[in-house]
Amino acid sequence: MQSQADQELALRDLVVITGFSGAGKSTAMAAFEDEGYFCVDNLPSEMISSLVALFTHSGSKVAQAAIVSDVRAGSYFDGLAAVLDRLAQLGVNHRVLFLEADEETLQTRYKETRRRHPLAPDGSVAEGIAREREALAPLRERADVVVDTSGLSAAQLRRKLADQMLPSRTPGRLAVTFESFGFKYGTARDGDLMFDVRFLPNPHYEPALRPLTGLDRRIVDFIDRDGALEAFYARLHPLLDYLLPQYLAEGKSHLVVAVGCTGGRHRSVAVAQALADRYQPLAEYVVEVVHRDVGRPA
Repeated sequence: MQSQADQELALRDLVVITGFSGAGKSTAMAAFEDEGYFCVDNLPSEMISSLVALFTHSGSKVAQAAIVSDVRAGSYFDGLAAVLDRLAQLGVNHRVLFLEADEETLQTRYKETRRRHPLAPDGSVAEGIAREREALAPLRERADVVVDTSGLSAAQLRRKLADQMLPSRTPGRLAVTFESFGFKYGTARDGDLMFDVRFLPNPHYEPALRPLTGLDRRIVDFIDRDGALEAFYARLHPLLDYLLPQYLAEGKSHLVVAVGCTGGRHRSVAVAQALADRYQPLAEYVVEVVHRDVGRPA
């Protein structure tokens, strides 16, 4: 490898992606690739040094790279910690991204893909996860960013990585996602701000309204029948009008405002949609709305 001065002329950012099998490493690599990073999947740890030497050569055109290294490499994975130490000693600017998920989520993802776990090709997925947890423990401790992908869709994971590890594509603008969810199905894991609207009138107990969603005007009118919704907005709007510019000024690129009710079908949907509609026209925000549980049975 060359001197640190030479490295600064070429490779500026190296991201090493590791973590549990099934935790979303492929999605993470795609997110970096979309941002112009040179990406390599399933690279044995001992080959990382050789690749970095190529990237840090003064004639290299690669300024940003992302490498996935995990247990699929077998015995070659064992040396990853030592390789990271060498990169630090040589002054190579690098970050370690560690992806994990709870055991139930990992097992579910394996069932959906019908793939065998790399550490238990002839055994159960649970056995493979247990072995992997032991192998990964030292790497998790030294990670710069740890992301729990349980409950996150691929799109949500990409947004989270964009917020924490990638430069904003829209400098000077804040990407805001208004997400509705049902508490009975678990809280919104990626929410930065969370509002519980279970105090509002519940259309679920009206048989004629139960099959509808918060996107229907009849649901909105029911919730606001005694002015409860407008009274809530009279307090919520000023709070968000104050908070969103503060996050933007602080340099945050993406914010998730989560709104929860019991089932995620009526009240939270109505509120999240109304907030998205309110902030969509404002030039300083890029607004998205996600209704996580609206399609679940009433």
